[in-house]
Amino acid sequence: MKRPSLKVIGRNTALSVFALSIAGVAAAAAGVRVNMTRSIPLGFYRTTSEPVQKGAYVMFCPPKRELFALALKRRYIEPGDCPGGSYPMMKRILAAKNDRVQIGANGVVINGVPVPNSIPRLHDGAGRPLPHFIGSGKVAAGDVIVIGESKVSFDSRYFGPIPREQISTVIRPIVTW
Repeated sequence: MKRPSLKVIGRNTALSVFALSIAGVAAAAAGVRVNMTRSIPLGFYRTTSEPVQKGAYVMFCPPKRELFALALKRRYIEPGDCPGGSYPMMKRILAAKNDRVQIGANGVVINGVPVPNSIPRLHDGAGRPLPHFIGSGKVAAGDVIVIGESKVSFDSRYFGPIPREQISTVIRPIVTW
């Protein structure tokens, strides 16, 4: 049996990479986003024009704060094209205007109901101390609390509320696993 030459394998690989790149660009242009973090279910999401509201999955660029620069340096968030140099984050809004929220060492409580698996970790996977947000009160108009669905999600437990204006879009799952 004749083996394919390296030249043919190289050409096929190049064509495959090119086709996947074109498919990725087309999917992104159509509003398809991929989530490969544990903050929300892994999978494909589509951007929508739905209103930003409690319970929605959203995509946002982190505000330009020193804390997010540290998160980027430590790779809690990935590099990307947001103004602060990170990739947009994907989370679920669990609290918004006038919701009463407590965030502390015992986890997150919203309107008197504890959020499961929300106790913040003291250290990251490399043993470095994690920043913590500690506070309680009503969520201000224009702010939201975003929480990931994983115990290890970098979310409002660590950085507090985010301005609604940071949210670029509501996303809906297409296929998740």
